[in-house]
Formats: sequence, structure tokens, C-alpha cells
Amino acid sequence: MATETVKIDAKLVKELREKSGAPMGDCLKALQEASGDMENAFVVLRKRGMASAAKKASRAANEGAVGTYIHAGGKIGVMVELACESDFVARTDGFQDLLRDIAMHIAAVDPRFIGRDEVTEADIEREKEIYRAQAAASGKPANIIEKMLEGKMGKFYEEVCLLDQPFIKEQSQTVAQIIATQVGKMGENITVRRFARFKIGEPNATFAQAKVVVSEEPQA
Repeated sequence: MATETVKIDAKLVKELREKSGAPMGDCLKALQEASGDMENAFVVLRKRGMASAAKKASRAANEGAVGTYIHAGGKIGVMVELACESDFVARTDGFQDLLRDIAMHIAAVDPRFIGRDEVTEADIEREKEIYRAQAAASGKPANIIEKMLEGKMGKFYEEVCLLDQPFIKEQSQTVAQIIATQVGKMGENITVRRFARFKIGEPNATFAQAKVVVSEEPQA
């Protein structure tokens, strides 16, 4: 129950993010589970593989593979590009299994974006306005509405962002955590670069591509 009630200061989330390199959402969840204790929160991230994965996140992932998944008798099709650092890892059974699992998850859950960075400002503002209007209609004061907004937006990201979604084969972990676990096992940075999802009868397919930051700094 503590994870639902503990209020975490944004500065603590930022500090843990800088220390671990893990995504902001995972840092917040870890701090909530640890009741705001920084060291225990870091342990939570390490147990989930997020901290070790974050150390590799800045490394170039220029290899990988494209995988597909066809579902419902050919009614839904997904194509995913999963990137890693070497062709050797890309050809391993573990990497190929992860690629298929992610494609299957996309087919079933239909995310709109890969991560929070890809969500447009227009989408974010639209959702916030909807939540504010709903809360205001219930008679709640403005300060309470803004506190509720954080939780509502977290739920929104869980619905539309692949990495924030509970993995369909293991609901206790997000897709990001599943990938982080494999990063720890394989020793390389692994990232979803882009995906496309098609469904018969729907006029528009879903296309998503991660924002890639190119660093010119030499690798250690």
C-alpha cells in the first residue's frame, strides 16, 4: 500500500535518474516502493536490471534484427526493428526470442509510441485538459486536481507507450524492464528503434520510431 500513498519529491526522482540512468518513470516507482529511500530505490532498480542496463544505454546500437508477428489468422501484422551492439548478439536465440515477444506484445496491445520522449506536446496537453475538465466537473479544488494529474498522466503513458506497458507475458514487469533484464544477460545495449502495426479494416496503420541522440564523444 505504501507505493500508492508515498509522495515523492521530483528532485529525488531526478537524483536517482542521474545516479542510475534508468527512465524517470521507473525511478519514481522504485522510490515509491522504497518509501523515498534513495539507496533502497537504487537496489530496487538493480534487482530489475534497470541500473546495469542504463550504464549501457549511451552505447551505440548499430546492429540488430527486424522481426515480424502475424496474429488472428492474418488480420494483424507487426514489424519491429530491435537494435543491439553486435551481429553476434543479434543472432542469438535470446535476442530473437525477445524480438518475437515484443512484436507479439505490440500486436496484442497496440501502443502508439515507443517511449515517453516520442509523445507529442499536443497529445500531452490534450490529455491534461481532458483530465482537468473531468476533475473540475466533480467539484475538486485546483490544487487537488494538479496532484491527481501526475497519476493520470502516468496511466496515460502506460496506455500509449510501449516501454511503459505491462508486458503481456509477465504483467508484473514493464516492457522496458523485460528489455533491461536481457541487457544484463547479454551485456549489450538493446533498444526498440521502430515498429509498424497493421490491422485489416483499419484505415491507418500505427508507425512509431524512437528519437535517436547521436553522440560524437568517443566510446570508452
